[in-house]
Amino acid sequence: MSLYCGIAFRGKSFCCYRLLSTYVTKSRYLFELKEDDDACRKAQQTGAFYLFCSLAPLLQPSGHQYLVPRLNLLELERLLGKFGQDAQRIQDSVLIGCSEQHEAWFALDLGLNSSSSTYASLPKSELETELKGSFVELRKALFQLNPVDSSLLFTAQSLLRWHDDHQFCSRSGQPTKKNMAGSKRVCSSNKIIYYPQMAPVVITLVSDGTRCLLARQHSFPKGLYSALAGFCDIGESVEDAVRREVAEEVGLELERLQYSASQHWPFPNSSLMIACHATVKPGQTEIQVNLRELEAAAWFSYAEVAAALKRKGTYIQQQNQSFPFLLPPKLAIAHQLIKEWVEKHACSSLPN
Repeated sequence: MSLYCGIAFRGKSFCCYRLLSTYVTKSRYLFELKEDDDACRKAQQTGAFYLFCSLAPLLQPSGHQYLVPRLNLLELERLLGKFGQDAQRIQDSVLIGCSEQHEAWFALDLGLNSSSSTYASLPKSELETELKGSFVELRKALFQLNPVDSSLLFTAQSLLRWHDDHQFCSRSGQPTKKNMAGSKRVCSSNKIIYYPQMAPVVITLVSDGTRCLLARQHSFPKGLYSALAGFCDIGESVEDAVRREVAEEVGLELERLQYSASQHWPFPNSSLMIACHATVKPGQTEIQVNLRELEAAAWFSYAEVAAALKRKGTYIQQQNQSFPFLLPPKLAIAHQLIKEWVEKHACSSLPN
């Protein structure tokens, strides 16, 4: 889908028509909603709202999956009215995206009782009864959501948490106020603007050519092994962070590394996962586990990892079986790194 769009250049009525993609028009529309409070308020009239309670999204079970119900503005106003709350509370919502048809999507948390809000939190159990669903901790529901819903809920939870954590200016101590879309907060005293941020994290799959290195932390579910990961330090490049994390956690020095992809991850407090492949120096494969960082780390063969990738059933179903180790679920970028390594190894093993 695309459309022709007239472009004004440097304030002149300059009609230069070109074909704009759906992606461009959608991006421009979201930009307008973030910058113009009136436009965002108007978009709420025909938009859809995802509800949260204390950062847990409203979900409805459907077999082995969760559905994510949405309310339109009229339904949300009726719900608030039943609980004795004013429709003005909708201004606490945040913009999280839109459809190709420009239906704007918002998220609203009815359970947070922030000091910057004049509204009390609503009773969770009564809300669940009224809405015929449950507010489920996002981390627990993670593996029962489809990719589109999980991405939206990741964005929503991260924005809602950020606003709850940044109600006051770090310079003046005075309250900050969000704009209608929730794309920024402004200090009421000195007008400093605060924007939502993500913490950069490198996640690296290390290989010695025939094996890949997987590790687990104490907090991981039983049997789960994943790629090495850690936050970037101030002043570091991605390359610096990858080399340092591998040296710190498993005592290995890298020969080369290659960027793969990135992913927003909401846990624990909104991170940008930067995924890389890396190869250790020849003959330097002895692992020295840093027990302050990891519970265990080991080399795994291509056959072991390929077999783990081929297992049937959902991640939760696999947890209930006696496998020697588990890999991250498909939703996680660590799974993508491991899958890429297996596919590359399989291709290199084919006869010419």
